[in-house]
Amino acid sequence: MPQPLILVSNDDGITSYGIKTLVEIMTQLGEVVVVAPDSPQSGQGHAITVDHLLRLKKTDVFGDQVAAYECSGTPSDCVKLAKHHVLRDRTPDLVVSGINHGSNSSISVLYSGTMSAAIEGAIEGLPAIGFSLGDFARKPDFSHVRDYILQIAQNVMSKGIPKGTALNVNFPAKSENPLKGVKICRQGDGFWKEHFDVRKDPHGRNYFWLDGGFVNRDSGEDSDLWALENNYVSIVPCQYDLTAYGAMKQLQNWNL
Repeated sequence: MPQPLILVSNDDGITSYGIKTLVEIMTQLGEVVVVAPDSPQSGQGHAITVDHLLRLKKTDVFGDQVAAYECSGTPSDCVKLAKHHVLRDRTPDLVVSGINHGSNSSISVLYSGTMSAAIEGAIEGLPAIGFSLGDFARKPDFSHVRDYILQIAQNVMSKGIPKGTALNVNFPAKSENPLKGVKICRQGDGFWKEHFDVRKDPHGRNYFWLDGGFVNRDSGEDSDLWALENNYVSIVPCQYDLTAYGAMKQLQNWNL
């Protein structure tokens, strides 16, 4: 019986420690193929390459047992190329993205290249998961999340998830306290309060640097923000249908 086929991607780049860890975990579950950006693509959201050359090159960064390709494009490009070119005669049983260096909870899911790779998998009709850790270190400690990643991936492959759905899985950073378990959550209500610093380049010309901080305005105990703050793993089922169904009835009353 053939092994499950697992496609791995990310947004931190193919040489990041997070994707190295994820590949190691996924090889316990099946045949792994990696298509990931050749450089960091954080914050790219669901961008795709339409006005630049798109390149793909095979690499042995994960050794001889894992087929891996580095792509010049975005995380979404990587999954598209994997599905329609690299694996054009095969269908992945699972798409996983990450492990991201930094949380992708709440509104961050919209900006996240990690989750966009997973959602691109869902658009293609494939079960997909994005994994993120609330630690921005170059080489964070992933030891406390390995078993959870394995179990979540196993559950998705054995029990399935609704078509068109991608799971947004976030882990608290490693601490002296063990994780309390897993919470199935909704997306928390938060936003980035931003401002732009105006700075000078070496030639005296102005440039702008985005800065700011995250504001949590959610007091509920069923959100991903609450789960992470209380040392739980959060799982939020996401979909690419952004229709605000609750607003449709109100708009029907417009005089158009």
